[in-house]
Amino acid sequence: MSTPLSLRLPAGASTATLATPRGDFAALQVGDPADTPLLLLPGFTGSKEDFLALLAPLADAGFAVTAIDLRGQYQTPGGPGADYSLAGFAADVAAVAASIAGTGPVHLLGHSFGGLVAQQVVADHPEVVASLTLLCSGPGALPDEQGALLRQLAGLLPAVGMEQAWRLKSDADRARGWQPPTDPDVAAFLHDRFVGNDPAGLAGIALLLADCPDLPVPLDGPPTLVAYGARDDAWPLQRQQAMARARGADLVVIPDAGHSPGVDAPEATAAVVSAFVAGGVADSGDGDLAGTG
Repeated sequence: MSTPLSLRLPAGASTATLATPRGDFAALQVGDPADTPLLLLPGFTGSKEDFLALLAPLADAGFAVTAIDLRGQYQTPGGPGADYSLAGFAADVAAVAASIAGTGPVHLLGHSFGGLVAQQVVADHPEVVASLTLLCSGPGALPDEQGALLRQLAGLLPAVGMEQAWRLKSDADRARGWQPPTDPDVAAFLHDRFVGNDPAGLAGIALLLADCPDLPVPLDGPPTLVAYGARDDAWPLQRQQAMARARGADLVVIPDAGHSPGVDAPEATAAVVSAFVAGGVADSGDGDLAGTG
């Protein structure tokens, strides 16, 4: 999971509830609404707060930035009958895009699972996407070993409930080397965020990450950037590189970062994203992979 180092909102940022025909979505927003719209989608067990350190530098670069909780995540409602298919998440994002940009397209960034959603938005609602950034994401399901754990989690949730699932997940994360935050506010936030998820939504995302087939590559898709941290340990880096080639995408490696570059290296990540959305690719510091496409 992404672990923000601080929960402090940057100057000018605010919380918002975005009303759409598909329901209300919890959001963080910053920047002049007249600026270029940039919409950020979080990953599994994540939330809009994963992007806190990116908000100010992206706004300073001239973007009207919106980060949301996906349906059923943290502060966005889920509930009985909620659509947790990949197409359903994509329809939600298209509705959010319309709420912040009207009839114009948005620049779309998806982190981890948010990248699968973003690719589905391009497939189902191409008119709302001006550009696509896939941050530490992949073309489909995670590797088999991770998929097995995700299926196990999805099966446990109905039986054990969110509190017990949090304890089991925390123990498993510690066994893999995760260190809980020392800031008590951040530690409390991680707990509250996890147990605040709709169990059906969390299980649905887990199964999508375990079993989603590789998503189709559009014949005429938007400009695309594939970026990942040099220490990313989710989708194999070779798969992300192959995804970039298949999509004719620019490819950037962000040094000194793992699966959450927005937390590990926010200034470098914001510079890469800003330069790409503006029409180029920032130097990642890795001359072998930066800017290939």
